Amino acid sequence: MTTTALIVGDLQAGIVDNYPFAAAVLPVMERVLPAARAAGIPVIFIRFGLRASGLDVAAGNQVISTLHGAGTLFHEESPETLVHPRIKPLPGEAVVLKHRASAFAATDLDLLLRAQRIDSLVLTGVATGAMVAATLYDAADRDYRLTVLSDACADGEPDVHDFLINRVFPARGAEVLTSHEWTARL
Repeated sequence: MTTTALIVGDLQAGIVDNYPFAAAVLPVMERVLPAARAAGIPVIFIRFGLRASGLDVAAGNQVISTLHGAGTLFHEESPETLVHPRIKPLPGEAVVLKHRASAFAATDLDLLLRAQRIDSLVLTGVATGAMVAATLYDAADRDYRLTVLSDACADGEPDVHDFLINRVFPARGAEVLTSHEWTARL
């Protein structure tokens, strides 16, 4: 028996409100979340945040240093790192704080999934070339079955999104569906 969880990654207030490509995913998620919940599929929200002190920012990591330097936008205690209020978690739904691209890197996500006997993940969120890709590779290495909802992911670089969705993810064994295709199967 396959047990599935819906992963909602980095759709947090500061990202959605400051990056138009991310905001475009919200209406899709507003349809996907109720469908998943009605089908009894656990929803796990992933949020990205760094310590305001910068203790988790390695000097040589250009990307993380840049994100940390963007004011409070990516500081873990900032309201900007909370899940966007339009898709906020329901009581009892897990929210995992991560400090790097993959939702598995130094988090308890794998523990949460294994404890619930989940072996299949449906990935959504932003950015396709960061959180979604990093989490997909990490999940595949941990033997999870993978589905990516193509219209429930987005990237600031549309060609990166298209390449990953159409070429890379299927080649890595992930099933790529639209949100309508996936919810029709529930």
